[in-house]
Amino acid sequence: MRRKPPAPEAIPLTDPQYYFSRELSWLEFNNRVLHEALDDRTPLIERLKFLAIFSSNLDEFFMVRIAALKEQVEAEVSKLSIDGKTASEQLQLVGDRLPPMVLQQHQHFEQRLRPELAQNGIYILDYIDLSQEQRAYLRQYFEEQIFPVLTPLAIDPSHPFPYISNLSLNLAVIVKDQVTGEEYFARVKVPKVLPRFITLPVGTQVTLAQERSTVWAAVPAEQVIAHNLEALFPGMAIQEYYPFRVTRNADLDVEEDEVEDLMEAIEQELRKRRVGGSVVRLEVSSELPEGFRQLLVEEMALLPQDVYEVEGLLGLKDLMELMEIPLPDLKDRVWKPATHLALKAVLETDVDEDQCDRDETFFTVMRRQDLLVHHPYQSFTSSVQRFIEEAAHDEAVLAIKMTLYRTSGDSPIIKALIKAAENGKQVAALVELKARFDEANNILWARKLEKAGVHVVYGLSGLKTHTKLVLVVRREEGKIHRYVHIGTGNYNPKTARLYTDLGLFSARPELGEDLTDLFNYLTGYSRQSEYRKLLVAPVNLRDRMIAMIDREIQHCQAGRTGRIVAKMNALVDGRMIAALYRASQVGVQIDLIVRGVCCLKPGLAGISDNIRVMSLIGRFLEHSRVFYFHNGGGDQVYIGSADWMPRNLDRRVEAVVPVEQPDLLKDLQEILAIMLADDRQSWDLQSDGSYVQRQSRPGHEQSAQTIFMDTARGH
Repeated sequence: MRRKPPAPEAIPLTDPQYYFSRELSWLEFNNRVLHEALDDRTPLIERLKFLAIFSSNLDEFFMVRIAALKEQVEAEVSKLSIDGKTASEQLQLVGDRLPPMVLQQHQHFEQRLRPELAQNGIYILDYIDLSQEQRAYLRQYFEEQIFPVLTPLAIDPSHPFPYISNLSLNLAVIVKDQVTGEEYFARVKVPKVLPRFITLPVGTQVTLAQERSTVWAAVPAEQVIAHNLEALFPGMAIQEYYPFRVTRNADLDVEEDEVEDLMEAIEQELRKRRVGGSVVRLEVSSELPEGFRQLLVEEMALLPQDVYEVEGLLGLKDLMELMEIPLPDLKDRVWKPATHLALKAVLETDVDEDQCDRDETFFTVMRRQDLLVHHPYQSFTSSVQRFIEEAAHDEAVLAIKMTLYRTSGDSPIIKALIKAAENGKQVAALVELKARFDEANNILWARKLEKAGVHVVYGLSGLKTHTKLVLVVRREEGKIHRYVHIGTGNYNPKTARLYTDLGLFSARPELGEDLTDLFNYLTGYSRQSEYRKLLVAPVNLRDRMIAMIDREIQHCQAGRTGRIVAKMNALVDGRMIAALYRASQVGVQIDLIVRGVCCLKPGLAGISDNIRVMSLIGRFLEHSRVFYFHNGGGDQVYIGSADWMPRNLDRRVEAVVPVEQPDLLKDLQEILAIMLADDRQSWDLQSDGSYVQRQSRPGHEQSAQTIFMDTARGH
């Protein structure tokens, strides 16, 4: 007989045993990324891409998360993580889990992918295997392109140990004076201005037994440098050389309340970042002798567990360079985003054509209906970008206001805002200077916008502005009308081709009024506490979301159906998780689609029996956030910029909007249903923290991302 679970109130839902470690959950996410590189169903060159993403993710993890844990240990911070661990215990858990993953990554690259690449005419060659002709070519290349930018740094009593920059690839070199016989130690940095892989001329004969012609052949830059070191140390005999790579603390530390000029303060912090904080990871060749390894450890003040031995190439994130190889059969099929059906007539005219002479404009479409766009399946260029460009040229538009969290270096969005200002419109842009690792880029564009006459503001002290909003104010027949775009993703045309995001276009007056109030909150002084439709963090988003979860509980307790589906990037917030646990305890059926970190434990008897968690990792990065509540049959669906993390709910300005038009509400429910049914790239979270990949039946594979592409094509 099944034992009846204890009453909900008898279980302390804040007990750390009911939560996963944030750090270990992140590692499991990155392990799912690694699996795409291990999966033979993934096209060969795309597998290299996933290896590169795995490595790049790890770099950021060490620069931010591990660096923060180390700072807590040094400061003797006693605060525990959501799963009840100290900073030292979390570092130990990471130290136990991560090395096997890194070993698997490098072994798979060396033992599986490099041979498969060679079978397809793609060669990453070792210098020692080159012919004399190839060595002569690289010798000339070294002398002309590499040698002039190298700077060897001696290490001896008169030359202290040099500063090793963040994420730099270096050679530890041992040279011997041929006159005195003494040995010396030096460091040579592989300059980042060089390509990581030095390509050989096309048509170069690579192997005598080659079965097909060479498409691409290259040698790692560090090997080209290493085998020409005598040019850097004339009169010395090169004894040994070993590559190593350093990762430093790279998080910014700005006390906003204590600075008068936020931009200047962040620029100062960026200079510190370039110099770098303390070293948090040292990657070395497995062949590095113990004596030299100990020297590096001591000079960088590291612990033994901070050192990661690598067999083969260091810094595999540089494999992204191979994505440029022109072999489409070894890549995902090229995807060209479709234009939203309602916007096709709009695109038949030039963006700067007089609106009065046109039957169909972006604004006439929005007045008829709300529009929901799903990127990258539907085009960012023909929707979001077109909306802003059309507003910039439209004589009836009086003002454009928008938030910019991350954008591309050659952004047409920035150009459109500048054009709008030049056309005499009131243009306001909230540029988030604290967008991690995009600070320098955002400072650059903030200055260009200011120079063009755009009103640039940097948000609220102590809060990052993460919400994605555009407000266009237009005079029509003597009346003011407002048009809005509220999205889940950044206004970045490049990432819009790689990330899945949703955006709502609307001319509903209540949304226009809400955005007006929100922009006044962001640019001026306001204690706005209620909005007509929007849920805004840190104002009311957390409380309203918990209230909607509690409403599902009430429906269930009244004998009705309780149902929640939520899609997000991360689920970390303890109060939100506890609310979901309470809902599960009374029978609310909950499906969570969480791409990355998830601290909620599903499947716990009496706590989370009714909660299922899945993660989807595919060719596009799942970035949209969608929140569905059954509401006793009166379905409610929201989209927006916020994950359920303390930083999003308490320390960022976020906006979540209800999608109320019946056909769009149905579209969002279908999107969620398709994702829940995915059995190609989906993983199910187990109650022990592991993830199990779903297995499709032969010939019946259900790939959500493929279905969305086919749907956008009209298939």
